[in-house]
Amino acid sequence: MCKPSIPVRLSLTAILLGAVVAVAQMPTSIAKPPKAEQKAAKQEAKPAARHDGPLLPSSFAGWQAASSATPVTNSAQADPANAAALKEYGLTDAVQNDYTRGNQTLKIKALRFGDASGAYGAYSFYRQTGWPKVEIGTGGASDNNRVLFWVGNVVIDAQFSRISAMSASELRELAGAIPIPAGNKSLAPPILANLPQKEMDGESTHYALGAAGYVGPAGAASSIGVLPPSLIGFDRGAETATASYKLQSGPATLTLINYPTPQMAAAQAKAIADYLKAGNSPQQPFTKPLQESNPAALEVRRSGPLVAVVSGDPIPDEAHKLLETVHYEADMSSLPGEPNHEVQNFAKLILGIIVLVVVMFVAAVIVAIFLGGGRAAFRVMRGKPASTMFDDEFTRLDLRE
Repeated sequence: MCKPSIPVRLSLTAILLGAVVAVAQMPTSIAKPPKAEQKAAKQEAKPAARHDGPLLPSSFAGWQAASSATPVTNSAQADPANAAALKEYGLTDAVQNDYTRGNQTLKIKALRFGDASGAYGAYSFYRQTGWPKVEIGTGGASDNNRVLFWVGNVVIDAQFSRISAMSASELRELAGAIPIPAGNKSLAPPILANLPQKEMDGESTHYALGAAGYVGPAGAASSIGVLPPSLIGFDRGAETATASYKLQSGPATLTLINYPTPQMAAAQAKAIADYLKAGNSPQQPFTKPLQESNPAALEVRRSGPLVAVVSGDPIPDEAHKLLETVHYEADMSSLPGEPNHEVQNFAKLILGIIVLVVVMFVAAVIVAIFLGGGRAAFRVMRGKPASTMFDDEFTRLDLRE
């Protein structure tokens, strides 16, 4: 019987080893379907869910609580001027505490909501246009000594007596100590995924679940909302997302309104179109953002349960192109730029196995060629044929007789 040569045996061994390594690296979820995974809100580094612990720690980064914090569950106590908006976003409780470090002071207000959608909405409600972005928690912005950020279902409003280069790092430590929820409560509003990303000012997005949140905080210089709240239909379960865009011909604002059904969206889209077509009049006066807009650029478009309205000062062609980029997809459930992790992880696993097998096979071939070629060269240098086929000790069967 003809036995495989040493190089061939080495090649087969290497391939088998590669397959064993690939199988060993496969996660147990392939053999047994996992339970529903806990999805966190969009973050650069998504922390594990933290359920236990107080809403605000007694100390962090050298800051010490001046007294015991007293939680409140009434939105009027948390922020009397904006109680209606906090109620719309689903405020569950709040804590305010003062911290000291040496001769410095830090006032922190923590607002907790039923889910991450409410927290993001409240964060976008309090954040003013033009505030510089800071990398804290899921998202943050600052205004001189005031820093605002959100993580999980909690919004933190911090006011330093004196800001320093380490203030952001200190608040990141605080963000890591805040308890956050798991599962669906950690998902940010899916409507944000429908906002076109090109030329969008990421610090201008705003999410509203009611008229108070749509208008903006009390005492703000201008209203956040573009359309009259009565025209949107919040009482019918509508939610809105707005963002500013820096188009070549001028700034534009895109307003998205999500309705429970496409039929409701179609009826409301017609009402909004009629309102814009009628123009500014004493009977139906325009809001300030609409008065400052280019009338030729005002346009409405519906896609499924979404109604998109563009305003601002771009030329009509650019305004129309911006509207055309809004498309509703029924299976959309993540934020812009956030991949479907389950599908991606499985695809990466299969790709990794394929790459590993190919690499091991190529390595086995190279080793076989190196060893086999070296052995053949060694035999030739000794004056023997390169192959062992002609050796006397080679066993072969002659079946011709």
